[in-house]
Amino acid sequence: MALLGAGASRGGFQRAYEVVWRARRLVQRNVLVYRHQWIVILSGAAEPFYYLLGIGIGLGGLIRTVALPDGRIISYTAFVAPALLATAAMNGAVFETIFNVFFKLNFAKTYDGILATPMGIGEIAIGEMLWALMRASLYAVSMLALMAVIGLILSPWALLALPVTLLVAAAFGAAGLAGTAFLRTVQDFDIPLGLIVMPMFLFSGSFFPTSFYPIPIQVLLQLTPLFHAISLIRGLTTGLMGLEQAWDLAYLVGFFSVMMVIAMRRMEHKLIK
Repeated sequence: MALLGAGASRGGFQRAYEVVWRARRLVQRNVLVYRHQWIVILSGAAEPFYYLLGIGIGLGGLIRTVALPDGRIISYTAFVAPALLATAAMNGAVFETIFNVFFKLNFAKTYDGILATPMGIGEIAIGEMLWALMRASLYAVSMLALMAVIGLILSPWALLALPVTLLVAAAFGAAGLAGTAFLRTVQDFDIPLGLIVMPMFLFSGSFFPTSFYPIPIQVLLQLTPLFHAISLIRGLTTGLMGLEQAWDLAYLVGFFSVMMVIAMRRMEHKLIK
């Protein structure tokens, strides 16, 4: 029985490897498409810099310091920067998996052609996820480098910020894939972006502590993934690590898993009718 279980485990790893290996073809396709449109990706990497300059440093000249839950006082810029890092990962993944995937799914019919090859729906979803992670990693590395240069990294725990940022991107990428499969027209973009993404960006503790909100609002915010992403990354960059950050990590892993299952099923419904 033990040998049987080991064989099944090896078989599962082999199948997973084959799926990822085939999915890389979709990543290669996206790289070829963007090789003449690199400015589109670089412009997204510059966005958190502008927020940091305008809000973190500009508004920071008025607010100057923020108190952490453990009583330590840090600069307002150091408080805002990890939130912008989490937001950059979210935006890179969400905009890639909403706008571009919607176009491929409904207008270019890219995936219809791909399904005529040995690739299946699972490989398509994983390929788009890998591409979104590559885009988000560019934003994350750029933002982390800026934070290191201007002295906004306050803890050695920040070494884990990059893999955590990729987890954040994976969670939002899966959510983007799942949500895109429900969208019917271009006008529907207002729902995920205007009603979900933008409010999360403004109210999930990006620019001021959520403790200023009434308790019911705080409870509501804890249901959103960006709140947990900001809390975890801010904990890593400031050294504020505890049970709350462990819960943030568990939430993001669970959110990614649920959204990926929904994305697979919805894309299967859209592509195989």
